[in-house]
Amino acid sequence: MKHNTIVSSLAAAALALCAFAPVSAKDKDDKKPATAAPTFAEEYRLGAGDKLRIEVYKDAQLSQSVQIRPDGKITLPLVGDVEATNRTPIELRDAIVTSLKEYMTNPVVTVIVVEATAATAYVMGEVYRPGSVNLQAPLTVLQALALAGGLKDFADAKNIKILRKTTTGVQTIAFNYKDAVKSSRAPIYLRPGDTVVVPD
Repeated sequence: MKHNTIVSSLAAAALALCAFAPVSAKDKDDKKPATAAPTFAEEYRLGAGDKLRIEVYKDAQLSQSVQIRPDGKITLPLVGDVEATNRTPIELRDAIVTSLKEYMTNPVVTVIVVEATAATAYVMGEVYRPGSVNLQAPLTVLQALALAGGLKDFADAKNIKILRKTTTGVQTIAFNYKDAVKSSRAPIYLRPGDTVVVPD
């Protein structure tokens, strides 16, 4: 009787192990959803009108609340004017750190975006609703064209251009609408002040 009880217990344990056996790699592959890897928007870039808090560690006089001027710059004690637009907060922090190294050893700087303005880009040319588009959320070129009503019948979809202001001048980025629709590559995200030109 005792022997039968032990055998029964072993059988039950074996069944329990089978019930909770790990799924094989093949089974996992079969159950994987056929979805593409998500694409993430590039990091936020500062624009004119953004309100920032610049914190310099252990230096209350250098720590400042500033707003980016229409010319794209901010002014800080010791540092003077610093180009801020089209930079990420980290890039602006690094620029301030580099400038402060002339006056202090190992400055620790934090750049906080207190308030991001309703940044805009522009779509013009052969679209049904040319004008400005809001960049409060990340927006791709394809999405901006959709918000502008789409391309007109005689639009040159292969030779769309994105005009982007940089610290060294205006950069021209070529954009092929038909390729972008079919491509699985990362999309192009608009930045504040960009102008999308759709020729005929």
